[in-house]
Amino acid sequence: MRVAVIDDEPLARCGVVQRLARHSDLSLAGDYADAEAARAGLTAAPVDLVFVDVQMPGQSGLDWLAAQAPPRRPLAILLTAHAQYAVQAFALEAVDYLLKPIDDARFDEAVERARRRRREREGIGATVPAIAPLRRFAVRVGRRAVYVEAERIEWIQADGDYALLHVGGRSHLLREPLHRLAERLDPLRFVRVHRSAIVRVDCVAELQALPNRDAIARLQDGTPLRVSRTYIDALLARLQDGAGMG
Repeated sequence: MRVAVIDDEPLARCGVVQRLARHSDLSLAGDYADAEAARAGLTAAPVDLVFVDVQMPGQSGLDWLAAQAPPRRPLAILLTAHAQYAVQAFALEAVDYLLKPIDDARFDEAVERARRRRREREGIGATVPAIAPLRRFAVRVGRRAVYVEAERIEWIQADGDYALLHVGGRSHLLREPLHRLAERLDPLRFVRVHRSAIVRVDCVAELQALPNRDAIARLQDGTPLRVSRTYIDALLARLQDGAGMG
């Protein structure tokens, strides 16, 4: 994919460019300090994906994105230090929303979402079958293999190179790291909320903001889970549109 970066902060642009270099399928087409410069550069040489800052001098990143005609609008990953723009971002069909300072794991997740969205746009999914989300997990209980349905899992906790599946007041140890589980679960039903936790969206009963821009999610059974500010945007989007409910 051809990629552009639009951000008025030189260090922020540099950080994104450095992270892009880790992905061999992404090619940097240009980086711009404001929307006006980007408008000129991208008109001459369109790109597939942009990383664009929400707040910039002159035209904001959201306004710049909204001004692009939908058929020609590139995929967009928004950058900002403030979480309150999440709903607007997803209303513009942004691929993802990254809070500054950018977390490496969240950056990689956003890139993978962009890849999937591009495949959907180009219809590649019609010829290359997508990997279906896992519907059940096999866990060891003594000498027995117990099968746990994914739809019954309330939340998942990292435990070193393993994961604990929390189901109805019980926990089951799974021999798989959390980051791999995040790739195999249904993204409409499960959202990563912390480096050490994944939650099923319809189990969230309330969300309480904290002064440091983290939050506490309280589940239906009363379990409190810390939501890191680097993951809160994705959770807000799912709670806003009701995805994963039912």
